[in-house]
Amino acid sequence: RLDAFLGAPEDHDSLELGRKQLTGTIPPEIGTLTKLENLWLDNNDLSGEIPVEICNLPNLTFLDLSYNQLTGYIIPELVKIP
Repeated sequence: RLDAFLGAPEDHDSLELGRKQLTGTIPPEIGTLTKLENLWLDNNDLSGEIPVEICNLPNLTFLDLSYNQLTGYIIPELVKIP
């Protein structure tokens, strides 16, 4: 599960969790990692919707959610990631 990798918000500027056989949903607590710049969650078995809290990451410049079982819509704010 992804929440096992989430530590204190000040701990991360990059999370490389692609190809880790993660299951479950992306927890809304992902939005507390405000220093996060790069997030790789590709090639896992994550499901559910992309949490809106991911838009609370002001420094996020790279996001890879490909090759999962995510459903729903792409949050318009994610398209604005530089």
